[in-house]
Amino acid sequence: MQTVSEWYTTIVERAGLAEHSPVRGCMTIKPYGWALWENIQRPLDEAFKATGHQNAYFPIFIPLSFLAREAQHVEGFAQECAVVTHYRIKTDTATRSVSPDPEASLEEPLVVRPTSETIIWHSFKDWIHSYRDLPLLINQWANVVRWEKRPRLFLRTAEFLWQEGHTAHATAEEALQEARMILDLYASFVQEYLAIPVIKGVKTPNERFAGAVETFTIETLLIDGKALQAGTSHFLGQNFARAFDVKFLNAQNELEYVWATSWGVSTRLIGAVILSHGDEKGLILPPRIAPIQVVVIPIWRKEEEQAAVTQKAREVTEQLKAKGIRVKLDDDPQHRPGWKFNEWELRGVPLRFAVGPRDLEAGTVEVAWRHSAHKSTYPQSEAIARIEEWLMDIQKGLFDRAKARMESQIYRTDNYTEMREILEEKGGFIFAHWDGTTETELAIKEETGATIRCIPLEMPSEEGRCIYTGRPSSQRVLFAKAY
Repeated sequence: MQTVSEWYTTIVERAGLAEHSPVRGCMTIKPYGWALWENIQRPLDEAFKATGHQNAYFPIFIPLSFLAREAQHVEGFAQECAVVTHYRIKTDTATRSVSPDPEASLEEPLVVRPTSETIIWHSFKDWIHSYRDLPLLINQWANVVRWEKRPRLFLRTAEFLWQEGHTAHATAEEALQEARMILDLYASFVQEYLAIPVIKGVKTPNERFAGAVETFTIETLLIDGKALQAGTSHFLGQNFARAFDVKFLNAQNELEYVWATSWGVSTRLIGAVILSHGDEKGLILPPRIAPIQVVVIPIWRKEEEQAAVTQKAREVTEQLKAKGIRVKLDDDPQHRPGWKFNEWELRGVPLRFAVGPRDLEAGTVEVAWRHSAHKSTYPQSEAIARIEEWLMDIQKGLFDRAKARMESQIYRTDNYTEMREILEEKGGFIFAHWDGTTETELAIKEETGATIRCIPLEMPSEEGRCIYTGRPSSQRVLFAKAY
């Protein structure tokens, strides 16, 4: 019997999303996986632009000295950085070997971008002069490299794709408002497009982004009971402004350091979709991001039926396209209908339309729902007319199902022994009291493998006793084992 990890890797590869590359920890994203990423990227990009952000691009190489300017930042990323030290290689034709040319070493090593705060704030120093230049709202779509010891396709890779927002503001209040606005935008997107429920919260000091004053997060729970950080938004205070000497003249003609945020989501969201909705047959994709929303399959037994049935399937396909549906006609004669049914179920296509000889006579199509395995026959005109309604119902049904699953895996306890048993036997989210100290947080992590995923923003204060030390606590926090 496959483990969840084995199942996950099999699905990613067999569904044609991605494959391992020759470089350990990196992946090749295949066309179907790229189409899925595009359908995540596009609405997010539109949402950023609608809130006043502009796209830009910054270099992938960052001078090593830039990272050292912000102490917490360099400490947080020191173990994950890939460093370039030479600009040329030396070849030995006799041995067919290559090596760095010792005469071509860089004057200063370059870090391959793990995140872009430092290189961007170097530019911001030249872009920001007065309060009239603020707020400065920039987003970048890029790849980053963080050397990963335990890689897993999409969830944790040495190189991954993401967007990273970087903004500068005149006041702390404006920057905090920006960070919270983006958090809400992320939560709405993940729930409305990916059909994944999330809990919004703030990270503990120990779990904050390196160099941040506050880190806000959206956390979700996957089918195996493990948590996943689906997106983060950081209030950076004036840390990077001070490190790169970014000041502005305020309305009173006084120099001040600007206030900053940064925020991002990545291709990790594809892993979240797989592990939130998938089943033993493969992917189950929410219609709003599915590369193919409907697959149309002609079915015939006799050669004389093929032309008419295929023509009818093309007609259905064109009618769906006219309604703006992402549709695929699979009329490949090399594979039988049963093989096609299995293949498109594996790829998670939300709806399947099948057209056979009987449907020609009756003017019908057979409709099959991927997420529920329901199947029924409808008049062709009704199926075309109701397609948008059905896709919306699937989207809502997937969210409701994922939410119900997550809620069934949420526990509240004040007993440390019970907490450990839940984590070992079931997994899930555990709401428990914490005394607020890093020492207790690290002790619990060491003994259970669970981390504090967040301090929930929408949970009321509640007096109690820390589940580990018994010291006073004013609020429950969210514990879980995580990816």
